[in-house]
Amino acid sequence: MKKVSIIIPCYNEESNLMNLYQNLASFMNEHSEYLWQILLINDGSRDHTFEIIKDIRTKDKRFCYIHLSRNFGKENAMLAGFDCTTGDCSIIMDADLQHPIQVIPKMLKLWEQGYDDVYAKRKKRGKESWLREKLSITYYKILQKIANVDILPNVGDFRLLDRKCINALKELRETQRYTKGLYCWIGFNKKEVEFEQGDRTNGTSSFNYRKLFNLAIEGITSYSIAPLRISTLLGIIVSISAFFYMCYIFFKTTILGEPVHGFPTLIIVILFLGGIQLLSLGIIGEYLGRIFIETKHRPVYIINEKEGV
Repeated sequence: MKKVSIIIPCYNEESNLMNLYQNLASFMNEHSEYLWQILLINDGSRDHTFEIIKDIRTKDKRFCYIHLSRNFGKENAMLAGFDCTTGDCSIIMDADLQHPIQVIPKMLKLWEQGYDDVYAKRKKRGKESWLREKLSITYYKILQKIANVDILPNVGDFRLLDRKCINALKELRETQRYTKGLYCWIGFNKKEVEFEQGDRTNGTSSFNYRKLFNLAIEGITSYSIAPLRISTLLGIIVSISAFFYMCYIFFKTTILGEPVHGFPTLIIVILFLGGIQLLSLGIIGEYLGRIFIETKHRPVYIINEKEGV
């Protein structure tokens, strides 16, 4: 009998966990043709999430848990799940039930047909603001153009991964993680399943605009050096423009004999060049900062307590 693991990162999900438990327990009872392992990763929650997880574990031994020492972020919590999962395949989903359990049988069917990575693509993005939706669409369009791997739009972490995909992801120990790109980077035989993302029934998402912006920067700097090339191109354009402007001023002064009234122009040019330099330094600093963090070779996460794994 094949074993299926479900990896669920949890951060302040006390209002969703019992509903998640009831739905998953009922689902597993209906699909007894597989052995099941539900792996709940408590990512340093500040509410009663961990206490509820331990209570669920006492009720149903199919539910296991990993309790991290602090909040390391969802990306690192998922790596903890990859390291500890024991299934022949693993499904990653959220604890808020926005990822419908009804899609899992479709994923398993395609996995049985030989696909290694069955990813779920949203038909619609659920209840979110107009600004957030447009920013997300624009971001993925930019990322697809500049990244060195094909990053799929409207595709998140909700997917089924074969054991060999999990083993490949376990080898990638980078601290600054963008797992959506790593799924594409490792390759393997992929297949799409469409689903309609539901709305959160309880609580609020922990992904605010600041965290989403940081994640977007991670995605761009992890899979492209286009920002560095753009800053180089801007430097070349500004240098060429400055050379021709210098020739123009030289011709205007020496040949035509016109006096140079350039103080406002000089200020504008200095401010413009200063802005370009600061932008370029910021881009270079972002990449240097990533190198600095990676060279420390710190563990990606630290486990405080675990049971069942």
